[in-house]
Amino acid sequence: MRRVSAGRLGEKLAPYVLLAPFLFTLIVFFGYAFVRVVYFSFTNYDLFSKPEWVGLRNYLNIFRDPEFTRAMKNSLTFMVVVTAAQTMIALLLALFLNRKMRGIKFFRAAYYMPSVASSVVVTLIFIWFFQRRGVLNYVITRFQEYQVILALFVLLAAALQFVLVAWEKLRRRPVAIFEPSFLLLSLLVSFMIVFGLVRFGFILPREVAPVDIIWFNTTKTWPDFFGALAFPIPLGAIMLFNIWTTAPTFMLLYLAGLQDIPGELYEAAAVDGAEGWHMFWKITVPQLKPITFLVVTMGLIGTLQMFDQVAILGSQAPRSSTITLAYYIYTNLFPSSASPRVGMASAAAMFLALLTLVIVYAQRKVLGGENDA
Repeated sequence: MRRVSAGRLGEKLAPYVLLAPFLFTLIVFFGYAFVRVVYFSFTNYDLFSKPEWVGLRNYLNIFRDPEFTRAMKNSLTFMVVVTAAQTMIALLLALFLNRKMRGIKFFRAAYYMPSVASSVVVTLIFIWFFQRRGVLNYVITRFQEYQVILALFVLLAAALQFVLVAWEKLRRRPVAIFEPSFLLLSLLVSFMIVFGLVRFGFILPREVAPVDIIWFNTTKTWPDFFGALAFPIPLGAIMLFNIWTTAPTFMLLYLAGLQDIPGELYEAAAVDGAEGWHMFWKITVPQLKPITFLVVTMGLIGTLQMFDQVAILGSQAPRSSTITLAYYIYTNLFPSSASPRVGMASAAAMFLALLTLVIVYAQRKVLGGENDA
């Protein structure tokens, strides 16, 4: 009996032994730190003198600080735009990469590369990319020069695709709107026509002045018609960069979810006469609801805590245009030429934690978790 009891006790203790390193790290480095932050948020402390109890003064002071309100607005704007964009782009990439075609593994690896590269290195490349004489302004300039030519190419391809699909429909043959063989033929014929028009001088690129958009060293906002909701251009540049580096990670989650959807559902829908768009809304989207909940949750938490891109960007952009809540906490804790304001930083950190909790809980009620799918 004793041997049996000892064996059962060992089975019960085994999970805790395996979890011991994680629990130790969680309790010492996170639990203890959290308790200290809560305490410091009610004190006046500068890392050198003894903490002085001030009650709720730090919480009142952060809301009186214009820099904090600016940081909160930037963080919320960043959260909404980046989370929505990276979720939609990740889903579209996953739908594209879920196809069975040659070389698909190469494209999956290529799209995922921005997520595995060093954040610091990629940010430095991003700073060079957005310079006034950088790659992005050059590409925009070339796009404006060839805007008419590109528009003509797209219109011709769309017209040819429509004619080919309509012809097959009239012959009562089942064909998709974006039939790959027709699409390839439409693009090829359109390219040959447009190339010939350009080659023989019927249409020529426009002459435009080089684009000189200032992406960093400016306090201008965009879009102007949004009024108070317009966001600073430097913050918009960071949004583009963040979307580009985080969407591939979420793409993998969606790709795994797509491959887990039973094929019988699509076959049954096809028998009932459903087409691609109906299948997407009635089968794909509901089946991916748990994945969408996970992606949105991770996106909300990650965007609210965004710090490294702003810190690396540093003085390249005005502080008011890029400051976020995480960076506000950091600069109060480690100011460049002033005494640390640990109490203010701790109060802002507690507010950020509470804000993250409230937003994630609200989106759980809206989207629902796995149990609601």
